[in-house]
Amino acid sequence: MEFKDYYQILGVSRDATAEEIKKAFRKQARRYHPDVSREADAAARMQEINEAYAVLEDSEKRAAYDQLGKGYRAGQDFRPPPDWDAGFEFSRHGFGNAAAGDFSDFFAELFGRREAGRSFGFSARGPLAARGEDHQAKVLLDIEDTFTGATRQIALRVPRSDAQGRVTVENRTLNVKIPRGVHAGQVIRLAGQGAPGHCGAPAGDLLLEVAFRPHPRFRAQGRDLHLGLPVAPWEAALGAVVAVDLPHGGVKVRIPAGTQSGRQLRVRGKGFPGQAPGDLLLDVYVVLPPADSEKARTLYETMARELYFDPRAMAPQRRND
Repeated sequence: MEFKDYYQILGVSRDATAEEIKKAFRKQARRYHPDVSREADAAARMQEINEAYAVLEDSEKRAAYDQLGKGYRAGQDFRPPPDWDAGFEFSRHGFGNAAAGDFSDFFAELFGRREAGRSFGFSARGPLAARGEDHQAKVLLDIEDTFTGATRQIALRVPRSDAQGRVTVENRTLNVKIPRGVHAGQVIRLAGQGAPGHCGAPAGDLLLEVAFRPHPRFRAQGRDLHLGLPVAPWEAALGAVVAVDLPHGGVKVRIPAGTQSGRQLRVRGKGFPGQAPGDLLLDVYVVLPPADSEKARTLYETMARELYFDPRAMAPQRRND
């Protein structure tokens, strides 16, 4: 996927004001609108211009785009880092008249999952009282927090526009109670922490979508917990019972005799806690002791002579073509 330089598309600087962005959009639209343009690629260019404007005229999208796009050039190969948007507080107002499906894969990858919104009512006498808009943010937690529950201080970045329409980012900090058993993708609702209400109506809520920070040992998948399990050759060959340390204690696991690297063992109910707890999935890999002493070398040489074992004859040969 190629990186799109929205500032370059509209022909504005990265510190352009909202009014400058609007003027540049109108100028480009007059040139490339398919109804009036004689340019061969007018429709494609107009779609690019609409996409760039949809991002840069929106303070939230612009702030996130600026944060993510530092150091990238137009056309450069681009893949957004995992959880790149964690910590950004977004409103849920959607994309106005533009639909994500009309835009590029680049746009959809960054903003597509935020397409959802609500509208406010108006009457001839003015705006109706309306509950404040809900806001949303992705937050990164430690896997360990889900096993006991915790209260954590969460820092969020809130995009704002200054008087000239330039984007600034404010920080706010919240103490959030993490419920026991929370899993990736679950939403924690903080009542009254969203946008203020209209005409005295109550404020909206803040919806925190949970994701987990990378862990040196564990990987979360839904309510299941994945862990690589190293075993010695004799444990794999003869079978053994080994202890496995977990965030909430430990468990003893039986390794069946003849276990090979790549086998997955399931321990039911030892994943994430909850009314229906997840499972612990252990990916077994055999670790060879080094032949770094005379005794170790002698043992390996004895195995080589007496076991008559050819691993290449045990598995189908892979073709290179």
